[in-house]
Amino acid sequence: MIPTPGELLQRVGVDPAGAIAEELPHNRWLSSGVWRIRTGSGQRAVLKYTQSARSRGETPWDAHWTAGDLDPHRWTYWRREPLAYQSGLPGAYADSGIAAPACLGVHVGDTEAALLLEWADGRPGEFWPVADYRPAAEALGRAQAPFLLGRELPPVPWLSRGFLRAYSSEKPASWDLLDDDDVWQHPVVRETFPAGLREGVRLVHASRERLYEISEALPRTLCHLDFWPKNLFRRPDGQIVLIDWAFAGLGAIGEDAGNLVPDAVLDHFVPAAEMPALEQAVYEGYLAGLQAAGWRDDPRLVRLGMWSSSVKYDWMAAFTLAQIFQERQYRTGAAARSTPASSSGSAAGCCCSTRTGPARRLTSPTSSACSRRPASRRPGRWAP
Repeated sequence: MIPTPGELLQRVGVDPAGAIAEELPHNRWLSSGVWRIRTGSGQRAVLKYTQSARSRGETPWDAHWTAGDLDPHRWTYWRREPLAYQSGLPGAYADSGIAAPACLGVHVGDTEAALLLEWADGRPGEFWPVADYRPAAEALGRAQAPFLLGRELPPVPWLSRGFLRAYSSEKPASWDLLDDDDVWQHPVVRETFPAGLREGVRLVHASRERLYEISEALPRTLCHLDFWPKNLFRRPDGQIVLIDWAFAGLGAIGEDAGNLVPDAVLDHFVPAAEMPALEQAVYEGYLAGLQAAGWRDDPRLVRLGMWSSSVKYDWMAAFTLAQIFQERQYRTGAAARSTPASSSGSAAGCCCSTRTGPARRLTSPTSSACSRRPASRRPGRWAP
């Protein structure tokens, strides 16, 4: 049973009297609940709830989102984001031009956790022109350079490790379709897939172990690991707000930057024809940020990190081919845009894996004059 938003607000120390909650689209396997909140005092926020006993779903696709979610090093670990805010992990990117939404309250228990964040204002990344990606990538380079120069990683036991290999290889894809001549001759495939794509995706799949090895051999840094347009907002002063820290952990130089490019195109935020310009803007921005922060190593390491990270999407061609025969289609990114984009809780996910609900006013079981209680566990701060 999922607690009500009012109950969750109480757990993080916020009086629910007069608050209004509206459920936001979210990946229902990764987050049990996400709501847009307007508190009784008028403050806008996002409330997130997760629990260890998450549903495994009915299909292999459903189940892979939560597999191994009790392992603190797994990308699926169920309480990484609330722990990140409780420890102040996003502060590790301080002074780079990247900030996370302010934490308004957090409760982390043994089997469930709740997190209240400020509403992320600014121009959403999904609406940026290509030129705006460069300063975001530059801020990312400034944020990650210190760890490449010897700064110790935050001393917490739940940073994700091996994300690229695990996330990519665990997708339940029908790999045999890559070699199925009949599928590639399907009219929809012939009409929509460009010439040469089949050879390209087969090459990536055949080379994926080598790509994993290249990425894993590169210098390591603190990565966000979900650095894509819907998690990025640009404030009027140029600061980048970065949301959704549930995957954060150890990754390769260039891995986050490499993720940004295909995600922006595959989710239809940037036209495919502009992908070369986007890649160059992100590469130049990220490298400039690294160098501005004192990194002076071989720039080709950045290229290797970006290119090898493309193996993250090895599964997508086979997954897409399988959709040709399905009655239920998956949409994501700009193709599934249906709610306001500015949100600290928006989550990537197929539209058929999200759920929303109507706005509703919350009532407090205590007096409306009740003052705010201290949070169950107030956010701490990791001091670099």
